[in-house]
Amino acid sequence: MKLRDLPELGLSSNMTPQERKDFAAEVAAAIKESETCLSSDEQQWVRLAIVKQEQSIKLRQAIIEKSLTSLIWSALAGMGYLLLDFARNGFK
Repeated sequence: MKLRDLPELGLSSNMTPQERKDFAAEVAAAIKESETCLSSDEQQWVRLAIVKQEQSIKLRQAIIEKSLTSLIWSALAGMGYLLLDFARNGFK
């Protein structure tokens, strides 16, 4: 959407730079003054959903970390078993 497409808002393609700057400042002020479109219950729900998502991400990371750690320990235990078996029996 371009400025020339919005004559109903008082915008025109022949606005001076100062008029555009003033209009942008008015729009920014109006946005800051306006209340949120969500009710307090909806805002609380959104906050809780964000917290739940953060917890889910942390849980996934913990599961991955623990899985990799157990895989490494299993590999070390397997190599230890092989060394112990080799020490007892040698090459046959």
